[in-house]
Amino acid sequence: MKLSVALSNDEVGIDPRSIVTQARLAEELGYAGVWVPDHLLPPKPYGDVYGGVHEALMLLSHVAAVTSWVTLGTTVIIVPLREPVLLAKQLSTLERLAPGRVVFGVGVGWDASEFDALGVEFAERGARADETIDMIQALHRGEAPAQSRFFGSGAGVFEPRPTAPVPVMVGGMTGPAFRRAARVADRWQAFGLTPQEFRTKREELDRLSASRQISAGIMLSRESSHETVAQLLDRLHAYESAGADEVTIHFGASAQTSAPMTELMDRWQAGHRH
Repeated sequence: MKLSVALSNDEVGIDPRSIVTQARLAEELGYAGVWVPDHLLPPKPYGDVYGGVHEALMLLSHVAAVTSWVTLGTTVIIVPLREPVLLAKQLSTLERLAPGRVVFGVGVGWDASEFDALGVEFAERGARADETIDMIQALHRGEAPAQSRFFGSGAGVFEPRPTAPVPVMVGGMTGPAFRRAARVADRWQAFGLTPQEFRTKREELDRLSASRQISAGIMLSRESSHETVAQLLDRLHAYESAGADEVTIHFGASAQTSAPMTELMDRWQAGHRH
């Protein structure tokens, strides 16, 4: 099982340089990936339930420049709020900057007020997300996108194309999210599940996507600053036993993450050397 880090892009007023420092440390320690959340216009008051102070793909483009191999992912881009051609170009440009390192994590969103603020119909978010993903993948393959209900034709010269297909990660645990994952995803990411619930959901996803294998992971947060690294390690072992391929960990405020990030990886690597 791989360990990754959810960068602290959910702190109001955070200096982006501290997020970049966190990403570089994650790579130095041996974490497999770094992930950033996305919200464009969350409502006030801005609290812990929202993420994405800095725009996710621009932030990752800078992280790409100061790292060498760590995976760069979004957890998750709220796809229905994005224009697909621009998003396709942003992703392909990022992949050209960091070949083979980009994962396009997608979700449909959950807060109607954010959709209202951007003039996007909340009830259509699933259909818009599916059409956006399909259009992006077609453009990246150099193909003409299928006719769309929501967007333009996508006709014209699309460059740059990525050096290889950008893997898609679907986040969420609803029926539509599972069907979307089974149809287009290379990865699936859960949140808020116990290890046994994760095992059950993973088995369900495996049945839906029997024709191809999808990597399955989960996002965890430290339960509080009082949760010790040893306690967090016990939770990780439980998800490993439940079949998780990757766990992405949100360690908390960026100023307090370097010590637990370091201790956890040291203990994890020591435990897997035997």
